[in-house]
Amino acid sequence: MATTQVNRFVKSIRLVRLLLHVASGLLQSLLLPHVSTTRKHHMICKWAQKFLHILNIQLTVNMMPSICQQQGVLFVANHTSWLDIIVMLASHPVRFVAKKEIKAWPFLGRLCSNAGTLFIQRGKRGDTLRINQQIEDILQAGGSVALFPEGATCNGEVLRHFHAALLQSAVSAESWLCPVAIRYKNHDGSRNTSVLYVTETLLQSLMQILNEPEIQAELNFITPIAGIDKNRRELARLAEQAIAQALSLEIRSTSL
Repeated sequence: MATTQVNRFVKSIRLVRLLLHVASGLLQSLLLPHVSTTRKHHMICKWAQKFLHILNIQLTVNMMPSICQQQGVLFVANHTSWLDIIVMLASHPVRFVAKKEIKAWPFLGRLCSNAGTLFIQRGKRGDTLRINQQIEDILQAGGSVALFPEGATCNGEVLRHFHAALLQSAVSAESWLCPVAIRYKNHDGSRNTSVLYVTETLLQSLMQILNEPEIQAELNFITPIAGIDKNRRELARLAEQAIAQALSLEIRSTSL
């Protein structure tokens, strides 16, 4: 974590600007069902970019493979922070799969819902089947979906074993799966830990981020994997290996 922090005045100004921006996003989200897909993607991307700007988060995106920009793709990424969603939305228009609990978050939950997030009740097989079908329909229609196969946020020191259940959609739709490695750094290149959202509440996490003078976020889009002729477990293993290699992390099983 960076040793310097912003002063109380700057922190307060950032917080007020962020709250106003979230409120603006809620109002804009009411328009999303009534505008073209292109316009919708533009609105969401610009909103996410300004969100990062307010927090002084500098985003670097590597060259996204052209195939991921032309057709329905399932993006899978490592997960350390709630910021992961904002960072990805700032770079590419996707719909997210998120745990049902997020829908109850103040402001952001409503914003995610209006933006088309697919909420899943974890541990319920019937809901997994429902979400898989929804993702498959979106992919076949040319849309893109992003999810975090670790199933929960992690501290970034290891990569949790990827759950394969929701990757069945890429197999069924015979679509491409694109692994995405997300990394947060301080100005000096060291790993930033203020963004972590593991044991903190959402408010505590936000206060930590507001304290940071600058955060550098990196999105590394890795070579896509064809869903055809593979099963979901093969896709999970290939994706987690690609992301672990990109981040130089050990893959750790969550099984006991």
